[in-house]
Amino acid sequence: MTAKRALDLAVAVPMLALASPVLLVAMLAIRATSTGPAIFSQIRVGRGGALFACHKLRTMYRETPSLPTHEAPSGSVTAVGKVLRATKIDELPQLWNVLKGEMSLVGPRPCLPTQAELIERRKELGVLAALPGITGLAQVKGIDMSDPRLCAETDAAYVKAASTGLDLKILLGTFFRT
Repeated sequence: MTAKRALDLAVAVPMLALASPVLLVAMLAIRATSTGPAIFSQIRVGRGGALFACHKLRTMYRETPSLPTHEAPSGSVTAVGKVLRATKIDELPQLWNVLKGEMSLVGPRPCLPTQAELIERRKELGVLAALPGITGLAQVKGIDMSDPRLCAETDAAYVKAASTGLDLKILLGTFFRT
C-alpha cells in the first residue's frame, strides 16, 4: 500500500463515519425541498481515462442537463444546494469513491467525458496517470474547469510535485480557505 492510499484510508474512513449525521440531514433537506434522489451519480473520467460513477449530494434540480458546473443554466442550483456547495458538504459522498479506490482525497478533479479539450490536454501532460481527487491544487488556487488549459497545467504541476506533505497542505487549504 502506498503512502497516498494509506492517507486516503486513514482520513476517509473516520470522516465518513463522522460525517454520517451531516449526510443524513443534508439528504433529508434535499428530499424535502426538491424532487428526485438525494445522491447524484455522474459518469466521470478517472485514472487512465477510465470512466467511473462519481457520487455527490444533488445540488441541482432533477431536470438539469448533465453539464460542467460552469456551463449549467443559471437558476439550476437549489436553495439547499447553494448551502451544500458553499460548505463542500455536497462532496462528502465521494468518500465512498475514495474507499473504493476510484478517487483519492487529493488529485485532479474528475471531469465529464464530454470535456474533450480538458481530457486531451490532461493526456498530453500525463495528468490522467493520477487518481482524480475530491479536492486538488487547482481548486485551492481558485481555478475551475472553465479554463481547460490552465486547469490541466495546474493539475500537471500537482502530479509532478505530489507528496504527502503537499496533499496535507491542499487538504488544509480546502477546509480553511478564506
